[in-house]
Amino acid sequence: MKKLCITILTSLIGLNLLVAQVNTYPKWEEGILEIHHINTGRGDAAYFILPDGTTMLVDAGDTSETHPRTLSVRNAPLTPNRSKTAPQWIVDYIKQFSPKVNKEIDYAIITHYHDDHFGEVDSIRKISDKGDYQLTGITEVGTLVPIHTLIDRGSSFPIDLKDTIVQRKYRKDTYHMVQTLTNYWKFIDYQSDKNGLKNETLIPGKLDQIQLVKSPKKYTNFHVRNIAVNGAIWTGEKEYYFDTYKQGEYHGENDLSTCIKITYGNFDYFTGGDISGVDAYGQSDFSSMESLMAPVIGPVDVITLNHHGNRNSQNIYYVRTVRPRVWIQQNWSSDHPGEEVFRRISSKKLYPGDRDMFATVMLQPNKDVIGEKLNNYKSQEGHIVVRVYDNGNFYEIYVLDDTTNKRTVKAKFGPYECR
Repeated sequence: MKKLCITILTSLIGLNLLVAQVNTYPKWEEGILEIHHINTGRGDAAYFILPDGTTMLVDAGDTSETHPRTLSVRNAPLTPNRSKTAPQWIVDYIKQFSPKVNKEIDYAIITHYHDDHFGEVDSIRKISDKGDYQLTGITEVGTLVPIHTLIDRGSSFPIDLKDTIVQRKYRKDTYHMVQTLTNYWKFIDYQSDKNGLKNETLIPGKLDQIQLVKSPKKYTNFHVRNIAVNGAIWTGEKEYYFDTYKQGEYHGENDLSTCIKITYGNFDYFTGGDISGVDAYGQSDFSSMESLMAPVIGPVDVITLNHHGNRNSQNIYYVRTVRPRVWIQQNWSSDHPGEEVFRRISSKKLYPGDRDMFATVMLQPNKDVIGEKLNNYKSQEGHIVVRVYDNGNFYEIYVLDDTTNKRTVKAKFGPYECR
């Protein structure tokens, strides 16, 4: 009887260990590329661990809690709960998965100056005790975790955002943005002076602005290509680019987004901020950022939906050209995705073959409108992690639980063979 009890106990312990192994995300190892799409409910944030341990953060969204819409059913709730701010949850996530003992961020990229990508100041934001700036989005992340190099789209083109005359001219469209930008510049000044932060403008076409900082010679098949910024787009040849904007021509922030393509062996990944591709009448715009970039982006394995899948994005030509195996939607609003966007990215008439779609969140109003077709998404909630291994030949997709800070594995997909 005693032997039987020991056997049963041993089996139960083994079962518990197996469950723990299944539910625990595997630790990063050198040679693996990880891309963590973090859901906070307040905007975009993606944390990258490059093959040699170099780290990068793309965006740190933090929409204001003072906006009625933010707390309505139209927007996602602050995730996992309201005990921390969105940037504090981003930092909590980074500290859990960072390969670094000191948890520093080598590169941070801000795609463009909208609240759901870099934060927004308001009356309830706290003042940093380390500098004369408020804590929101990237300024709070960068206060809690040191950033070595911060890359953005600059402030001088196509309009000089630091010019008070320009600010007054565009006050209606950029009032809150300018307030947040002024705060952002104070953060940069302080961190540059006290902690050696480097602030750079993304250079279109460059292949070496973002580099591996640990063992670059060990992973020569890894690189980051700057595809576009401020409407300047890589031509596909060397580091040449062409401009689509003139000085003084400003049509809003979205199409000025920084866009990058990551290549690791046979694996390709693209993220393009909030660029658009559809005109005001719902037609594919062949003069749009999506259409102009598509040929130099080319086919990719994994791609993030431009503009969160908003209805002015993912035009027919773009979808047919990039034709990813995996679509990842970083969203926070009930109009993400637009139904017409969903039809385009899921259409096998636009490009054949299988494709899997993942969303960080899917709100009930959109489920009510689009209906059961959204069940084609492999996952509709959770952090979405792309894990690339075998020198860039295979990758897997993990969905992590976003309801607690434990972030256990909810589902795993793949392996997918890189193209």
